[in-house]
Amino acid sequence: MIGRLALLFALALPLAHAAPLPYDDKADAKADLKQALDASKADQQPVLVIFGANWCADCRALDEALSTGKNAELVKREFKVVKIDVGNFDKNLDVATAYGNPIKKGIPAAVVLSPDNKVLYATRLGELADARHMSETGIYDFFKGVVQSAKRKQ
Repeated sequence: MIGRLALLFALALPLAHAAPLPYDDKADAKADLKQALDASKADQQPVLVIFGANWCADCRALDEALSTGKNAELVKREFKVVKIDVGNFDKNLDVATAYGNPIKKGIPAAVVLSPDNKVLYATRLGELADARHMSETGIYDFFKGVVQSAKRKQ
């Protein structure tokens, strides 16, 4: 029995790691951001920039939460999305700095930009840094508030 359990675990372990990682460590963050801003000008939809890293459990949890259910619907309806990899706080720091350094208090961090590249909202206090402990409703309520805040500033 223990042998079968060990075998089952050994076979399942690679599957657990097979899920795609949310941040492309080879992406050109500036080019991706420019492309999203250009696309947002066409429909006047703001750009949601999510800063994070693949090693970060909270970043992976937030990415998963924003990819399913009512959170995915909200994000798709309200934003163009760009995910920017910050590595071990050694990548794309110039991009984060350009938007007020939202990663200063932890990742994941978010910035909402108008089509003309103005900051409409930015996390400043590590609001998402504990995303893996936030409920689906908590994440939804957070981003619903972000949408409302961004609309007031447009």
